[in-house]
Amino acid sequence: MRWLTLYARSRQVPASLAAVVVSAVTAAVLGRDGGGGEGPPDPGLPVLVLAAGAMAVSVGLSGQDPALDRTAAIRWVPRRAAHVLFAGAIVAAVLLTAQIPGEPMATASFVVRDSAGLLGLVALGAALTGGQYAWTLPFAWLSFAFFAPPPTSTPMRVATWMLLPPGTPSATWTAAILTTAGITAYALAGPRR
Repeated sequence: MRWLTLYARSRQVPASLAAVVVSAVTAAVLGRDGGGGEGPPDPGLPVLVLAAGAMAVSVGLSGQDPALDRTAAIRWVPRRAAHVLFAGAIVAAVLLTAQIPGEPMATASFVVRDSAGLLGLVALGAALTGGQYAWTLPFAWLSFAFFAPPPTSTPMRVATWMLLPPGTPSATWTAAILTTAGITAYALAGPRR
């Protein structure tokens, strides 16, 4: 059990977890509209919380010493994949738990899809740019999605996948592809130096 504690501290898990919890609780408090408006809830706030959580855990995708990580006598591929999957589960669970007391901000399928896709983007960012810049890929995609024109075509639905309602095929496939590509690239190659 000591190795797990050391691993969590070296990957800055306590600070990342605190940032995830604070952002989710803040969003739950701010997201209460008191009136229970008509129509589907706005996806903007839950997506911001999930993106903030994904960016917070991105700092732990590289260790303190890349040379030490590369020469360790353990298999890193399954540990890296498990790290990303566990981080995605935590980010999703924290948002789902934070919205229990009030009106739900998003459905569970929406949260799971977006959490998986955003963590895939973070993992892909870590493999391409390193752990310290892994947050830039989901940040750039989210920024584009917020200011993009309405998703009337398939390319625009792919570009704005994280804001589309659950059950949208192009959003689900985009999130699945990003998750698979990100986890595979990060697990096999590790963070860029």
